[in-house]
Amino acid sequence: MSAYILTGFVILVIGYAFGCFPTGYLVGKMNGMDIRSTGSGNIGTTNALRSLGAKAGALTFLGDLLKAFIPMLVVKFVYCVRMGCSQDLTYMFTLCAGLGVVLGHNFPVTLKFRGGKGIAVSAAVIVVSTLDPLFIAVGLAIFVVVVAVTRYVSLGSLIVVWYIPVFSVIHYRDSNYFPLLLTISLLFTGLAYIKHKANIIRLLQGTENKLGAKREEDR
Repeated sequence: MSAYILTGFVILVIGYAFGCFPTGYLVGKMNGMDIRSTGSGNIGTTNALRSLGAKAGALTFLGDLLKAFIPMLVVKFVYCVRMGCSQDLTYMFTLCAGLGVVLGHNFPVTLKFRGGKGIAVSAAVIVVSTLDPLFIAVGLAIFVVVVAVTRYVSLGSLIVVWYIPVFSVIHYRDSNYFPLLLTISLLFTGLAYIKHKANIIRLLQGTENKLGAKREEDR
């Protein structure tokens, strides 16, 4: 078990390095702006969209997805295949890579630990770790319906991040690694809630910014 934990830690560090790639910040610089100085000051997709337009928002979103997809896919389909990892061990290592990316995105050393909120990269984690079309489709549908009805992107995001621990419970509750898998899974949810602290307070107070509002928070 200790060897697996060490491997998982190394994979997490590699994922963190990928996560530190500041897509939104670089897109902003390409447009002559420090995105941290406008809107909410966040480097995520929503702030890029609001501050720089649809093209910049799309580039930021795609870049954030790619920086999660690349290390996770390599771990899942190259490293784990070559090492002959079991299904649950493959899932754990894939989550470790994704967790590293989320940590890097949220707290990038390249930007003095001032990053995004990790929702786009968490969505990538859900896609790569589960590879379950129905599960992914249901999650996307829930997000879209919640946002469409409430116009709160933050609320949809806070609901969807529970998908990773839910998937772990459904598919890996009988695994010898389940306690560790559940812990890692819940870290994604915990990180999202920590980064959305201000959003949660506004949701409870009924003052959260709605979709399309000028001061809508970033993802």
